[in-house]
Amino acid sequence: MRRQIVLALVGALVLATVAIGYGVYAVARQPTPVAAADALSLAGPRIMFRSTAPDSKGHLAFVAKDNPGGPRSVSALSCLRVYAAGGTGTCLRQDGALATFQIAILDKNLNVQKAIPLVGVPNRTRVSGDGRLVAWTVFVAGDSYNHGRFSTRSGLIDLGTEDMIDSLEFLSVTVDGHPYTAPDLNFWGITFAADDNHFYATMSTAGHRYLVEGDIAAKSVRTIARNVECPSLSPDGKRIAFKSAIDDNPAKGWRLTVLDLASGTRTPLAETRSIDDQPAWLDPNTIGYAVPHGPADSEIWSVAADGSGTPHLLIPHAESPAALS
Repeated sequence: MRRQIVLALVGALVLATVAIGYGVYAVARQPTPVAAADALSLAGPRIMFRSTAPDSKGHLAFVAKDNPGGPRSVSALSCLRVYAAGGTGTCLRQDGALATFQIAILDKNLNVQKAIPLVGVPNRTRVSGDGRLVAWTVFVAGDSYNHGRFSTRSGLIDLGTEDMIDSLEFLSVTVDGHPYTAPDLNFWGITFAADDNHFYATMSTAGHRYLVEGDIAAKSVRTIARNVECPSLSPDGKRIAFKSAIDDNPAKGWRLTVLDLASGTRTPLAETRSIDDQPAWLDPNTIGYAVPHGPADSEIWSVAADGSGTPHLLIPHAESPAALS
């Protein structure tokens, strides 16, 4: 039994590393941290991110949007994933004990307003444009149908009403227009529409991955496209940036792509490396994402949302970007 407990704890630590770790080669362009200060806030125009630099590793940090490779301001908060919008921030972090995690919900001055325990290892988080809705995704293990592999759970909370959906699996599901139930439903990568009711996410079942549209009031989700993972809704609400499995097979990697919701047109982006991240809209025309190169460091790159141009290094030693306006 003691050996099983030790193995379980080691497994949890390995899972945490896989879920949140990225790495990059050493670069000559080194960031210059600025000491954490009371003046730090979610006011823009800046980019918030998780630092992976040696002297601020794991800390929530900021850079000026017009000088993303320049000096960074570093918060005292340590996080595994971060995001912010509408004056609300999120910090997925450890909750004291080993392999215990929470989502800390931050006000505009980075004060923790609420902490929600998470049953699983944190992986994704998003906030609605007005800061009212907050979402999270975690990795979990132990689902009988999954034969020892990891599953995902996604939930959300309305900060205005305190109503919470612990897992999207509790919602009614429609696949290709027909009611659908299955024990292997997995959801991840929530992104919110502007009406504080609808959202998009990835759902997998029976070996397929779908883009689903969710309705919080109706407690339902419906499929609208296939082979869409980690969606991110554009500021105008008309496009979805996502990672698309090459040949519909995640084992072959992913291609960053943008989906036009009205026409269904898919535009592969100029980034041809396999990107395993939930992309973020830095502005109406630019996508940001993390590029891994090792177990403990990463860089944020950017690419045009219309498929043109070439990718650009945006922020060295960083991941989990969120553009603040």
